[in-house]
Amino acid sequence: MFNWKLHGIVLVLTIVAELIGLYSFSLGPGTVLLLPMLYALVIGIFMGPRFLKIANKKDMNDASPLITLSVLILMARLGANVGPDIPLILEAGMPLLLQELGNLGTLAIGMPVAVLLGFKREAIGATFSQAREASLAIIGDNYGLDGAEGRGVLGIYIFGTVVGAIWNGLMGGLVSSLGIFHPYALGMASGIGSASMMSAASGSVAAAIPERADEILSFAATSNILTSATGIYVMIFISIPLAERYYKVLTKWKGNREKFDSDSHQTKT
Repeated sequence: MFNWKLHGIVLVLTIVAELIGLYSFSLGPGTVLLLPMLYALVIGIFMGPRFLKIANKKDMNDASPLITLSVLILMARLGANVGPDIPLILEAGMPLLLQELGNLGTLAIGMPVAVLLGFKREAIGATFSQAREASLAIIGDNYGLDGAEGRGVLGIYIFGTVVGAIWNGLMGGLVSSLGIFHPYALGMASGIGSASMMSAASGSVAAAIPERADEILSFAATSNILTSATGIYVMIFISIPLAERYYKVLTKWKGNREKFDSDSHQTKT
């Protein structure tokens, strides 16, 4: 907590990132928004012991508990945004409650890719959710974290921790610029149960649609809380059983496909 070197590094990173400011560039039909938070994350990575070695292992360990403190301050700030917009949030009604089902997209898209890449039961843990803290607990309780499913969820959890905020920040600005979705829907989509990823995504969306910034942040914060609460039940009663069945169907199809290819090759030779 009293690591003044660490506080100095954070202060310099913040100043540099804010001086760079908001930057955007076109990518296909959309626009990618780069926010100061993304600059700070990327520069911070290169300041670590693996690259420039400005921050050492002790600095990184000292910084870990401060992340929780920073997130608490962020959530308090977002919670203050929610209050004035409660009537608007209540008006959204069922779509806000059902948005958790949209998280099944990770399973629908990720599982076939994982199976095709040769993953075994690791694919279940890796794709049944966004692999945040609640996902670790559910996989640990159902399968154990030392098994294949545990390796899958831990791998995605670590990967998401490293690049999740950067990816969500980029995607938030890009999707917003397409003009396909309503700003409130984009705010809901930003709340995936991770404060850092939510803040990166909603910050990009709010920057792209500044006239709706407060409402977007309110929907994102509410969605994030609901995802943390209802997401557990969706994962237990829907995602896990669906992932098991989906995995069996895909592996059976892959096995039949490989057998067909093998038989065709033998016939030709």
